[in-house]
Amino acid sequence: MSSESQASEALPSRRHRTPRGGRHRGDESFLLPPGSPALVLAVPGSARHPAAQVAAELARLVEIEHTGQPALVGHLEGPEAALGAVLAGLRQQRQDEPAAVVVPLVTGPDPVVQAAVRQAVLGAPAPALAAEPLGPHPFIAEALHDRLADAGLARADRIRMMTMVTAAGGVVVVTPGDHGAVRQAEVTSVLLAARLATPVFTAALDDDGAIKAAAEQLRSSGAHSVAIAPHLIGSEADAGRIAAVAAMVGAGHARPLGAHPALARLAALRYVEALAGALSS
Repeated sequence: MSSESQASEALPSRRHRTPRGGRHRGDESFLLPPGSPALVLAVPGSARHPAAQVAAELARLVEIEHTGQPALVGHLEGPEAALGAVLAGLRQQRQDEPAAVVVPLVTGPDPVVQAAVRQAVLGAPAPALAAEPLGPHPFIAEALHDRLADAGLARADRIRMMTMVTAAGGVVVVTPGDHGAVRQAEVTSVLLAARLATPVFTAALDDDGAIKAAAEQLRSSGAHSVAIAPHLIGSEADAGRIAAVAAMVGAGHARPLGAHPALARLAALRYVEALAGALSS
């Protein structure tokens, strides 16, 4: 069987449906053929983390909106619902396809998370693939915009190509991780700035000095108020850290991205990309 035939059978077919109401719903979704490799979301932290339910909700959104088949959740810490155990329970449905595609549930490249995913994939009894993390991608900027709007810090962009004025004069996108994570998040910050028509800076969530400097620079350039936009899904950091950072610089803040529909779309997209790349190589 040719690689083109393999890809044709393994990749989702598109199905057109009448879109639901709401600003997030697209006009088409993916439908996985029966027996397709499992889509497994790899979640930082343990199943006991307060934000663990976010992953379950995202898995539900992935399966009902984009794939038509169950999406699984595996955690990278702790014994409960551990990624290794989830992969150990899967079997190949077709000899020429992996048993699973593992999508890291992080907004951008994270060396620690990606190494843990690779280790779990290599240790799985049945072949599995590691997909790319969710971002950077314009969908992440869309989700950040929505969370700022939810908090009253930006107006919702309901009309395509219409410039919406944000309630904040500037935004600091805070991201978990190191300088590499900040550089990746800066891509999303540029996209968010274009959506809001307001300056957006980026800083590491754990770097108080960088966050203060970003807020001060925004205010010195004329920003009348500053908003903090968390570039994370929820389980990557303690819940109180965002509020503490915002209080430190006298800013309002949005909540983490959580189970945003844009993240479900991205998870399905990364699954398809990884599977297509493996079958075409």
